[in-house]
Amino acid sequence: MRAAVIGAGMIVHDQLLPSLYHLQRLGVVGEIDICATRHRSVAALAAAPALLAAFPGQSFRPWPTRNEPDEPQANLYRQLLAALPPRSLVVVALPDQLHAEVILAALAHSHHVLAVKPLVLRVADSERIEQEARARGVLVAIDYHKRFDPRSLMARARFRAGEFGEFRLGSARLLEKWYYRESNFQNWFTAANTDAFTYIGCHYVDLVHFLTGLAPTAVSVRGVLDEFPNGNRGYLWTDARVVWENGACLNVQNALGYPAGGPGSNSQGMTLYCSGNGRGAMLVHSDQYRGVEYVTAAGYSEPSPDYFQYLDLGGPGLTPSGYGYLSVETIVKACLRVESSADRAATLDAIDREGLLATPANSRYNERVIEAGRQSLLDGGREVPIS
Repeated sequence: MRAAVIGAGMIVHDQLLPSLYHLQRLGVVGEIDICATRHRSVAALAAAPALLAAFPGQSFRPWPTRNEPDEPQANLYRQLLAALPPRSLVVVALPDQLHAEVILAALAHSHHVLAVKPLVLRVADSERIEQEARARGVLVAIDYHKRFDPRSLMARARFRAGEFGEFRLGSARLLEKWYYRESNFQNWFTAANTDAFTYIGCHYVDLVHFLTGLAPTAVSVRGVLDEFPNGNRGYLWTDARVVWENGACLNVQNALGYPAGGPGSNSQGMTLYCSGNGRGAMLVHSDQYRGVEYVTAAGYSEPSPDYFQYLDLGGPGLTPSGYGYLSVETIVKACLRVESSADRAATLDAIDREGLLATPANSRYNERVIEAGRQSLLDGGREVPIS
């Protein structure tokens, strides 16, 4: 299957392109195109030392090319979508507020879609995407890669077997490093477009449903405005409370505010308290500390071996590992599963029902929480019910 990536930012460098390169190496993915608004972005990606070391001899077709004017080409991706053979894979890795337009454009050309989270910011857009995808018999899947962390899969099996009883109260946090503020985030992560809960907190809203099967019924979000180095302002700190259909409550704190010198690439974790059969139960995921500590010439660090790493397993280059890769691999293979099916509609129904992959149909609770949460944040943090 031919693949095209729309976007050339951090997540493409760190997770998406190396995953596609490895799948290309395995013969699962064919040619790869990558489109940004400027050539300098795709050129930087093509010259990235980590990618060159891990995948010697592999490359992608850049859009725009070096010969084109160095001016923003916001609609160049439309030419790429039209040039791809129908039923290719389109990876959408753009700022939150641009997802809906680009995904619908990909579907108009009958392409499968892998979208970074969150899918979209409005329930109506999610519904339209589902309708367009079903009409063409293609898969749209969202890269909620925390689902593929072995910790999550272990806990899900135990929740579904009733070992934890019923979720009652929980807290989660994911604070990204301070240096995010000095990146391209300062140009798009602004108060008018998104906030820390929408961008980061959706991971844990999705994960609680993935583990427990519960649906959210209300949300309140308090946002704190802060300033980027370029003077733009954004809701860089958020505190949310999500209420679930059984009355349980999850507190979620998010920020672009973890100290740049702090160990680990961020600060994250989740604790859920449960009850059942007259006894209490508890789940604790310390997702920041993964049991690895280094003291090098660069200082002290706590690297994560679980999300995404390159391993030397022999042969040319390096091999990606971790749940970041596994998520992309599973979505790509699901697209191929649809393509090889005699009854695509039935296969898409089965993928929705299985619930391993997040699709527009089976994960719309995320858009409901995001839309209601944004309403709450802009209204000073009042609770907004979710129908």
